[in-house]
Amino acid sequence: MSAGPLKVACLGAGYFSRFHYDAWRRLRDVELVGSADLCLDKAASTGLPAFTDLTTMLSSVDVDVLDIITKPPTHLEAIRQALDAGIKLIICQKPLCNSLEEVRTAIELIEKSDARLVIHENFRFQPWYRCMARAVNDGLIGNVHQFTFRLRPGDGQGADAYLDRQPYFREMPRLLIHETGVHFIDVFRYMLGMPKAVYADLRRLNANIAGEDAGYFIFDYDNGCRALFDGNRHLDHDADNTRVTMGEALLEGDKGSLSLAGDGTVRLRTFGSRRMQTLLPSLGWQGFGGDCVHALQQHVVQGVLTGSTIENQVQEYLAVIELEEAVYRAAEEHRKLELD
Repeated sequence: MSAGPLKVACLGAGYFSRFHYDAWRRLRDVELVGSADLCLDKAASTGLPAFTDLTTMLSSVDVDVLDIITKPPTHLEAIRQALDAGIKLIICQKPLCNSLEEVRTAIELIEKSDARLVIHENFRFQPWYRCMARAVNDGLIGNVHQFTFRLRPGDGQGADAYLDRQPYFREMPRLLIHETGVHFIDVFRYMLGMPKAVYADLRRLNANIAGEDAGYFIFDYDNGCRALFDGNRHLDHDADNTRVTMGEALLEGDKGSLSLAGDGTVRLRTFGSRRMQTLLPSLGWQGFGGDCVHALQQHVVQGVLTGSTIENQVQEYLAVIELEEAVYRAAEEHRKLELD
């Protein structure tokens, strides 16, 4: 790492990248040094030195951290080019790579280069899940029996679904789980640990897209707990902005329950009571999803500067990809799968 602020370069300047650039600019001890995108105008619109390819950018500016904000098919080659250029810390957006095999190849490359690859899996950094995790750890709801999340973004209806923000969603052969449900695979893992079994049922409702857009999966845990993801991109939920939380959650234990509303409010109800206590009010967060992009990037910067453990490094995140594959396999085989 160079002396002074961490020098960060970004690959990608599409729709979601705006949240990355904004978050980097609000972080102390960080200097943005370049942007690369196939469209030079998009890269230039960031106000940074602009490039049309990664190799040229990495050879033109001094870089400590590369932030990959592109589609999955580009990930493995971008990781390879970054390692060839001597980059020791890479952050990469999800969905990660094209396949489980590519993820394993990325791990081999990272370990051979003595580098670190952090997956930009930001939902676990949303303030409501951090709040709920603290409440569970403090024993506020006792032993957890079930965690339910109902995904209801309301953006999947009609012939023009997804065209306004992320049109490539329409061509993805795997959509609901690979693009969105994977967030909740990781949230469930963060909150509850690794499951012992999975059952799934997936379907496509919109004939104008390639992949599945509705369905559910259930994780079973050794202690009897279950986690349920119930997703439907056609339906909405009670929120001014359905993209804040993307849906509603209920985390239930034998001493109480935690509910997540569409505005990000977390409330506690103790067992046998009808009184609701607000643990986290809606704070009108900036950025995306409770400013979780900023929270993740801040977490990485702190890890680099202080030596603290950085979450979601690729070796750990491999379990999420394996669980995603298990969800699809369970749906294809119409049965519950026991997991190793």
